[in-house]
Amino acid sequence: MRAFEYVKPATVAEAIRELGRSWTDAKILAGGIDLLGELKEGIIAPQRIVNIKGINGLRYIRFSEKDGLRLGALATLEEIETHQVIRQRYTALAEAAHSVGTPQIRNVGTIGGNLCQRPRCWYYRDEHTKCLKKGGPMCFAYNGENKYHAILGGGPCYIVHPSDCAPALIAFKASVTIVSLRGQRTVTLEEFFVLPSRRLDHETILEPDEIVTEIRVPTPPPNTRSTYLKFKERDSHDFAIVGAAVVMRLKGKVCEDVRIVLSGVAPIPWRSPEAEAVLKGKAITPELAEQAGKAAVAKAQPLAQNAYKVPLTQAIVKQAVLKAAGLSV
Repeated sequence: MRAFEYVKPATVAEAIRELGRSWTDAKILAGGIDLLGELKEGIIAPQRIVNIKGINGLRYIRFSEKDGLRLGALATLEEIETHQVIRQRYTALAEAAHSVGTPQIRNVGTIGGNLCQRPRCWYYRDEHTKCLKKGGPMCFAYNGENKYHAILGGGPCYIVHPSDCAPALIAFKASVTIVSLRGQRTVTLEEFFVLPSRRLDHETILEPDEIVTEIRVPTPPPNTRSTYLKFKERDSHDFAIVGAAVVMRLKGKVCEDVRIVLSGVAPIPWRSPEAEAVLKGKAITPELAEQAGKAAVAKAQPLAQNAYKVPLTQAIVKQAVLKAAGLSV
């Protein structure tokens, strides 16, 4: 690990001034779960670490019917998963936060960090491999070991985005507030993430001198139900092989509106309008939920070792749709 300067700003403005205009200038430390791993693995070597944990006003959870849910970027996953309003009104988000890591990780891991974490691809995480994402000539996963890689939206890089909370937040139509010396901007979380075909060096629209300060989630309409289901290889803490967030508005048994966002299958949290179209305006049944699962992977392009994700995604979507609709899985 290369030596670096360590700074602990007291305000967001001070933090922004410390960041610089290059990714090699500085990195933000919040919970530190992902950052410390990258430092120790030799993937990054910033000149400066900017610890934002001490900044007042970035750690909060607020809710009102008018403004909806507001999450400070430093709100921890444990605080989110145990918050009563989130458990009742934003169930998929509480379930997604609960699915992350271990209690120890959730106690320090932040929602901002969860959204901005880097991919877990073993080629990217190997300090001796200069893959496409690190400025190298190719994505080694394409013709290499790709058991856990993308089946949707891949190319030229085939990572999958590791966040569990992001699919749930996108399903709830969340937005993020981003601050820099140039001012403040707010974008939908769906726009926040970008495919490798658009940007290789990072998975979001963030620039080196920008900080996510808040996530806003609208108040769900009446009769909204939601869930997040995740299949992982180990029963202990693990990342999603496949996951699905479903937010559904029901009138009786009829689905009036729905948003379905997948995890573990694409370089970004992957929204499936194809699966949504199958459900809208129809009474939810096991047969219809199965059709939605098939629609979710109709455009899948699996690699040599991950075709198993296609039927697995179908099954997860089916189960999540039935659970969100209050039907037995």
